Amino acid sequence: CNIQYFLDRFYTNRISFRMLINQHTLLFGNDTNPAHPKHIGSIDPTCSVAEVVSDAYDTAKMLCEKYYLAAPELKIEEFNMKAPKKPIQAVYVPSHLFHMLFELFKNSMRATVELHENSEEALPPVKAKVTLGKEDLSIKISDRGGGVPLRKIDRLFNYMYSTAPTPSLEPGAVPLAGFGYGLPISRLYARYFQGDLKLYSMEGVGTDAVIYLKALSSESFERLPVFNKSAWRHYKTSPEADDWSNPSKEPRDASKSKYKAR
Repeated sequence: CNIQYFLDRFYTNRISFRMLINQHTLLFGNDTNPAHPKHIGSIDPTCSVAEVVSDAYDTAKMLCEKYYLAAPELKIEEFNMKAPKKPIQAVYVPSHLFHMLFELFKNSMRATVELHENSEEALPPVKAKVTLGKEDLSIKISDRGGGVPLRKIDRLFNYMYSTAPTPSLEPGAVPLAGFGYGLPISRLYARYFQGDLKLYSMEGVGTDAVIYLKALSSESFERLPVFNKSAWRHYKTSPEADDWSNPSKEPRDASKSKYKAR
């Protein structure tokens, strides 16, 4: 769809502009952040992935408890192939990673609570697995929220599409879901540094959301939209089919013959 293509490019550019502005102001401004003295601008050269996962979970849990008065617990596992039994660290922008995880946790918690709200048993936990390999750093968020049908998976990444009702726009209110921008924007954040975000769901059981990031910082370069003739075709509206009410050219005058009498 043209609007999907346009918004992906628009928000990718916005992420890039904001990254550039933040990086410039943090590096060349007079104010330093005492809470993060080792950060290079907005980039953390030793970003603890498990800590960001926990921070995103705590924030989403607070929001979930506000709406449902309950929230599933979190179980985190780490698998470090490069340095076994050591915490996984990466060169990354913590705010980008937090945004992605926060959106995924909100979705998982809402699905879990709504499916099991009438159950006498405790809510099944949300599980997070962080793995570091030679090429990929992967984060999988798994829930038991009932899943979604296969035919709806691609639709979840459409802008303005949401399985939740449209939230009320009360001043100061922070909605849990309903705007339909969480997943598509999160996928753009993942793709910005050559990663990706995938959803794998089993209807009746739950959903696995996997964030793929580059394990090597040398491969984590920006992915920016390219403007050329090929891209321009997506912005041009395709011509409608000819019919009697909307002809593409003037109708032929049947009263005149194209052959001259001799």
